Amino acid sequence: MGKLSAKKNILGVVVTVTVCTTIIALVLSLAQHYTLDLPYGTQYGMVFDAGSSHTSLFIYKWPGGKENNTGIVSQVKVCEVDGGGISSYKQDPPAAAQSLRQCLDVAKATIPVEQQQSCPVYLGATAGMRLLRLQDLNATDHIMEEVTKTINGYPFNFRGAQILSGMEEGAYGWVTINYILEGFIKHTFEGKWVPPKAGRILGALDLGGGSTQIAFSPKDPVKQPDSEAALQLYGHRYGVYTHSYLCFGKDQAMKQLQAYLVEMSGSSAIVLHPCYHTGFNLTLTLGDLYDSPCVSKPGNIDPEKSVTFSGTSDPNQCLNLIRIIVNITECSHSPDCGFNGVYQPPVHGEFFAYSAYYYTFDFLGLAPQAPLPKVTSTIETFCKKSWNSLLAEYPDTKEKYLRDYCASAQYIMTILVQGYKFNETWDNIYFQRQVADTDIGWTLGYMLNLTNLIAPKHPLVVTGVQRSQWAAEVFFIVFALFLSLVLVILLIFWQPEH
Repeated sequence: MGKLSAKKNILGVVVTVTVCTTIIALVLSLAQHYTLDLPYGTQYGMVFDAGSSHTSLFIYKWPGGKENNTGIVSQVKVCEVDGGGISSYKQDPPAAAQSLRQCLDVAKATIPVEQQQSCPVYLGATAGMRLLRLQDLNATDHIMEEVTKTINGYPFNFRGAQILSGMEEGAYGWVTINYILEGFIKHTFEGKWVPPKAGRILGALDLGGGSTQIAFSPKDPVKQPDSEAALQLYGHRYGVYTHSYLCFGKDQAMKQLQAYLVEMSGSSAIVLHPCYHTGFNLTLTLGDLYDSPCVSKPGNIDPEKSVTFSGTSDPNQCLNLIRIIVNITECSHSPDCGFNGVYQPPVHGEFFAYSAYYYTFDFLGLAPQAPLPKVTSTIETFCKKSWNSLLAEYPDTKEKYLRDYCASAQYIMTILVQGYKFNETWDNIYFQRQVADTDIGWTLGYMLNLTNLIAPKHPLVVTGVQRSQWAAEVFFIVFALFLSLVLVILLIFWQPEH
């Protein structure tokens, strides 16, 4: 009986210790677990900027997570499409689509293969297509159909091609500038995205080939609601005055000036052009001159007849003629006026001027900033030079650009100083092309807005414990298994004595 009692006691102890050890292991396995979101995967997106004079493809990326429903977007690559803008292919719409293939191939080589199917692609056409739509709706539709078909042939998630309104173009440019300069959101040293305590919100000045845009946050409420864009970014609402002047882009303004000079000269085959340099001559057919809805076409013209513009290097007369084209006098909203009779609240704050603003002033050595007296004297000196002296001074500059820098500079000064009325706040304008390795333009703002519609990728979640807790769990689990094994052996080999 003594032996039996001892064995029962040993068995009871083993069972008790095994149960206790198992409970401890169970408690450790359930207590103080930590979950951790693995980093989001990178997402990509692309935007074609189909402008009036050329097309560019911008490739962007952002983390799969979003900050207050807006992606944190950065620029990866820019690809310039060869040839003119897609609106220049109205006689051959399939060629407009084929011109995009080179940059689509670049995108295919840039974006990881596993990301291509989910990469959204957008095409936004601006003033060139807005003007073509006024001229030839069928050609416009055909071009958009062809580019859609071509982009759809690539392994990307094509979201559509559209012609942007002037208000959209101006507002998205404003978004781009303020995003790059962290006016909406700022990245801290702790790795967090937070709204800046004193956000520096800038205005945007865009000068393209077919239109020009202004966008800024006015000091006082906008008096014409249809000129205000309401934007929602990073959990905040922004009211932005914006206006697009169709037909007042650089190229169309130059064409209007040519047409005005031809009209003033009567039927003369030689027309003096004060904005061109002495010694420079440009011959155009009347068909080419009047091939734009921005130019009033006389009733009876011979499209094959030629007219030759001969430069006279007269900056003062050039400026006076441009002021006639811009129309800075007629406005029923005075003093809240831009130019061409358009309502505009007084300009407020600092501005970034980009696109043709930047390229013209950079060529003249006036970017990013220069005092107003220096700007005017530099332009006057440049405009007085002869064509031969310019060719000798700038041998690497294409003649089609060189011929227009004088007229472009005078035009810029007219719309900025006389039109937008920066005469008292000239020093608030910065002429820039890039900020933080990112091009300034509407495409980044467009992508930022569209990321509100792109579902974020769900992060991978891992669950774990601290290393010391993990070691204790392993010890007690192994110990419990060992005791269970001992208990099984005792039960198998213990033969109770009767």
